[in-house]
Amino acid sequence: MTDHRTEPRRRGDQLLSAIHDAVLAELAEHGYAAVTMETVAQRARTGKASLYRRWPTRVEMIMDAIYSRLPADDSMIDTGSLRSDLIMLFERFVGELAGPVGVALRGLWAESLGDREQHARVRGYSRNGGLRLLRTIIMRAAARGEIDPAAITDQRVEAGPAILRYRILLDGRPFEVAALVDEVVLPLLTVPVTEGVQPVSGSPARP
Repeated sequence: MTDHRTEPRRRGDQLLSAIHDAVLAELAEHGYAAVTMETVAQRARTGKASLYRRWPTRVEMIMDAIYSRLPADDSMIDTGSLRSDLIMLFERFVGELAGPVGVALRGLWAESLGDREQHARVRGYSRNGGLRLLRTIIMRAAARGEIDPAAITDQRVEAGPAILRYRILLDGRPFEVAALVDEVVLPLLTVPVTEGVQPVSGSPARP
């Protein structure tokens, strides 16, 4: 095996990308349980110290790697139509969940069931990743006048992704993204809001 210490030293984004690639390759080839700091360091051709400087545990390392592959630039999804934006975003999610990202999430959820602290970290990554992008798309639609800003509640925003994760990661039956958007997400965002229900923090104010 090549000694990584004799190779040109990588730093910053270049090294981070190599580590993320190594994590995803290990997940795809060997599964969640086999991913360790040592195996990732060997595949990325770096030292374990480089990993521990960034992540205190393998859980954080894996979560960081998988969420780095989820859509990160909401400006890439701006068709001018909420329905089209939602379909495009959810199709990207499905594509990622069908691969190593899905393998990792199944492992992370199973491992965190008896560990409240770890479960909270997994939830935190989820809320700061895909849900943040979804909220951005929905709030942009509200600013265009497509939906009432007051309709952007936590429950309504989270319903679509929750169904998508269940169908892809747990249920396994095929489903159509467009049907999920048309039958669940869009109707929820157009139903009148119950009095007293608070919109998601950061959603645009009612004009």
